Amino acid sequence: MDAPGWPVLLDEYLNHLLVEKGLSPNTLQAYRRDLLKFLRYLEGLSIPVTEAQQAHVLGFIRDLRERGLSARSTARALVSVRSLYRFLALRGKLNRDPTLNVEAPKLPRSLPKSLAYTDVEALLGAPDTKTVLGLRDRAMLELLYATGLRASELVQLRVTDLDLTVGVLTAFGKGAKERPVPVGRQAVQWVTRYLNESRPVLCLDKSSDLLFVRKGAKGITRQGFWKIVKRHGRTAGIENALSPHVLRHSFATHLLEHGADLRSVQLMLGHSDISTTQIYTHVSRQRLSRVYREMHPRA
Repeated sequence: MDAPGWPVLLDEYLNHLLVEKGLSPNTLQAYRRDLLKFLRYLEGLSIPVTEAQQAHVLGFIRDLRERGLSARSTARALVSVRSLYRFLALRGKLNRDPTLNVEAPKLPRSLPKSLAYTDVEALLGAPDTKTVLGLRDRAMLELLYATGLRASELVQLRVTDLDLTVGVLTAFGKGAKERPVPVGRQAVQWVTRYLNESRPVLCLDKSSDLLFVRKGAKGITRQGFWKIVKRHGRTAGIENALSPHVLRHSFATHLLEHGADLRSVQLMLGHSDISTTQIYTHVSRQRLSRVYREMHPRA
């Protein structure tokens, strides 16, 4: 493999994902990391990327596992490699796709973690709403639980994406897909308070299109919001692992437990495939079974 060959190819492919697929910066970084590992693995074998065989792909997967990478991370790396070869095949740079018939590692079926209602109430009540930042944090947490947005979708919301009069927002999910999501009455009230009381203080004399900001009208990163959730989780005394995604899971689980249909939950979460949403039905069934065992006198 000539030295400048695969870096140029990698940049060309990532640009394709950005421009034509509309993938988020976080997803692009994940693809870049996985593909760098694969391309450097081939480079160590002196194999050009367009001449790799199935045995080389299998060797790469085996190498990842031997280095302690989890089955989930290894499967994600295979998805990245498979996607690269499909790109090369479509552009006529490949005679045979070496990832054909390569199976991904078996993944353990893990159910999403969600909070009990009492924990959600404790978390929402944790921020000190007498302070500028506390009021902002309460509005963010309320909106996240009310809509089930991804953390990246929440921090990228613009003021114009919200219609507080109607009680709906426009979210932009993976692949820049747009979807409307209802916003509950309590979330509307807290976001309205934030807009009137906190946001002007945080923006000072600067302007920003973003809905949620920190001092100086600067945006909040996904990692920054993760820290906000963790901090208020500790205040609320929530001992279980807590993240923005747990609140998203809680939103979906609690909707289904109260009778929402699966298709509606799928649309609100922005899942392209309903099979992704169906995992929440298993969570609801597990909880129903536990309640039955605990409450029924002859269970």
